Amino acid sequence: MSNKELQEEELEVLHSIYDGDESFKQVNETTFQYKYGEEGNHRSFVMEISWTADYPENSPNIKLDAFYNKHILSNVKETIKNSVAEQVPDLIGCAMTYTLFEHVKENYPELISEQPEVPSLNQNDEDKNQPDVSKKKEKKEQLTKNQKRKMYERMNAAGEKPRGYDWVDIIKHLSQSGVQT
Repeated sequence: MSNKELQEEELEVLHSIYDGDESFKQVNETTFQYKYGEEGNHRSFVMEISWTADYPENSPNIKLDAFYNKHILSNVKETIKNSVAEQVPDLIGCAMTYTLFEHVKENYPELISEQPEVPSLNQNDEDKNQPDVSKKKEKKEQLTKNQKRKMYERMNAAGEKPRGYDWVDIIKHLSQSGVQT
């Protein structure tokens, strides 16, 4: 069998195994993702396996660089990648996508053990370069010149709005619309 035929056969098997599994996602003909952990959990991540043209004779590409994984520590990502890469040599020449996804699923607690359960503010080098959100000053709403002029015109000498200023507008509107007061 050619690599293409093996890939088509494995594709059918993957569809039958993961039918209805919301964690499994086929990105395109040769790229698959599987989400581990619960949605919104700080320890959940997505692993992506993409087949090369000569897969399964050569190993697939294993990625953990999806945006969903931005919270996972880089050393945890390396641990997961290395663990999966150790499985590949024994599986060369046969369908391995399911086996690799299942390997991570079975060893999930050990693989993710160094990932903290709760997010920390400075968990890796990338976060240290970004300013802390809590330190940012709140921006005041910018008013146009026309909005400022109208606001100034509604104020009295003390800078306060005159009593009943908004009632005048309501009465004007009602008298124009023909409603009797």
